[in-house]
Amino acid sequence: MELYNKLTGYISQDSLWIVHIFIIIFSALLIDYIQRRVLTKIQTRLEKTRTAWDDALIHAVRKPLSLLIWMVGLSFALDVVNLSFTAVMRELALIISVAWLMIRFIRFAEQNILHQQKIKGKPIDRSTADAISQLLRFAVVITSILVSLQTMGFNISAILAFGGIGGIAIGFAAKDLLSNFFGGLMIYLDRPFAIGDWIRSPDKEIEGTVEKIGWRLTVIRTFDKRPVYIPNSVFASIAVENPSRMTNRRIYETIGVRYDDVAVLPVIVDEVREMLKSHPEIDTENTLMVNFNKFSESSLDFFIYTFTKTTDWQKYHHVKQDVLFRVNEIIAGHNAEMAYPTSTVHLHNGIPAFEGQV
Repeated sequence: MELYNKLTGYISQDSLWIVHIFIIIFSALLIDYIQRRVLTKIQTRLEKTRTAWDDALIHAVRKPLSLLIWMVGLSFALDVVNLSFTAVMRELALIISVAWLMIRFIRFAEQNILHQQKIKGKPIDRSTADAISQLLRFAVVITSILVSLQTMGFNISAILAFGGIGGIAIGFAAKDLLSNFFGGLMIYLDRPFAIGDWIRSPDKEIEGTVEKIGWRLTVIRTFDKRPVYIPNSVFASIAVENPSRMTNRRIYETIGVRYDDVAVLPVIVDEVREMLKSHPEIDTENTLMVNFNKFSESSLDFFIYTFTKTTDWQKYHHVKQDVLFRVNEIIAGHNAEMAYPTSTVHLHNGIPAFEGQV
């Protein structure tokens, strides 16, 4: 204190406020530096724990705490020049910092929980987690806005009353926005699809992988990698298929052999059926049919109707390819051949028919 008095003694009264502001800024800088070092050490220790909440909290508190320190420091600096709103500024800084901290905490907690569930191999419902996270963040933002208005001297009761009266007019003006909001809410409640699912609609030209489910739009990435932005209200009026939730994939093929091989066709059909029953990738608990069903123009047709165990698109095609190669081997093993379109010309006594003869 004596040193401070000596220093200020050499400075004129008109220039003293500059020293005060410098001291305040330096103090804020020092406090911010100390809190960063302390939080870094705490974070190093908390990373060794298995709890997701403490890691999320230490990550969330960093930037809001720095903002609070600098906003409070700025308010004290403005006190030097005798501004009247610095007390309100400090309160607003506290409200904004706490709201920002809570929003960051919700986001980091969501990420940590999903990451831990993935490591444990448990099923992850990203859509529900995202919906809860968005609702919590929305509640924090609305609450912080109302508290800030109250701090600045506004009458919150009058604002809420106006909101109730004006809500009707806003509802009519934002009809599409509200329909999309409730459409998104129904997606979260009914869960016809989730993030990462492959969906398509027979009513609309919609097919692709769900990337994001928002409160207004759902983003679908088509198979040619183009994003499609679909208002949520659309899903209330169309049918949606979700192939990602299929239990099996179907193999349904028709195969034709020559009419010359009619004698061995029953044996071929039986062997193909037994091959499918013993195939490790065919689900024998589902429908499995191999039957001769048609005399075609150039072939004797039998069909294969069965289901694979896998639902993976790439693996399914490998299984289907293997099945078709095995069918070909069975047919060739009986000296039979696949049929292809042919035409037969019958001659009358070895002479081609012409000039009206049949």
